[in-house]
Amino acid sequence: MDGMFFVLPVMNILAIYILAAVLPAIFLMRYIYRVDTVEPEPPGLLGSLVLMGMLAAVLAMVLEYFGEGVLNSLVDENSPYYTVLLAFLVVAVIEEGAKFLLLRKRTWRDPNFNYRFDGVVYAVFVSLGFAALENLEYVFHYGLSVAVPRALLAIPGHMGFAVFMGSFYGRAKLCEDSGDPAGRNANLLAGYLLAVFLHGFYDSCAMTGTAQATALFVAFVIVMYILVFRRIRREAATDIPV
Repeated sequence: MDGMFFVLPVMNILAIYILAAVLPAIFLMRYIYRVDTVEPEPPGLLGSLVLMGMLAAVLAMVLEYFGEGVLNSLVDENSPYYTVLLAFLVVAVIEEGAKFLLLRKRTWRDPNFNYRFDGVVYAVFVSLGFAALENLEYVFHYGLSVAVPRALLAIPGHMGFAVFMGSFYGRAKLCEDSGDPAGRNANLLAGYLLAVFLHGFYDSCAMTGTAQATALFVAFVIVMYILVFRRIRREAATDIPV
């Protein structure tokens, strides 16, 4: 009996940690799913995209380990450029690249990808799967104290990068189905590079830690969130079949 009473509190604590880590991502997934009113996507497809995002997080962790090692061999960690290079060329390039790779592998030929806004939905679900697993790591490593700031900043940040990637991803699909391979490639590249830029700028401001960088970070986050939710509403309201 004593063992049972010990196990129950441990299980309760574990459940609290897991919920604190994943609920913000679930809330945003529900939001983006409800906005997609023209033709909601199948739950099985969306679930597989969340798993793709989690797989992307694991892949990114491995690649970032090697990428950081290469950067450390080339640039002194005390260099004023080190943080910016780490944020853009290692973290942003690898994380957005892993998401993009698995997003395209899972959805590009899927018959459900038949509306432009689907690109936004798919990219967001992959990105939030990524963010949920990453958040689990942070919460279990640093405790519940990081749950609130990450719920307000990191997880919506991942969604924001994905909205811009996904809007171009949907346009790329439209171009391919219209017989425009140049337009397809241009939109795919634009979506990836814009997500990398936003992610790199976000991380470089957050990791620099100076008062000026923090002020810039706060301003950037506010502006990005406004633009992201406006873009979601506009893309959903003007959705067209592909």
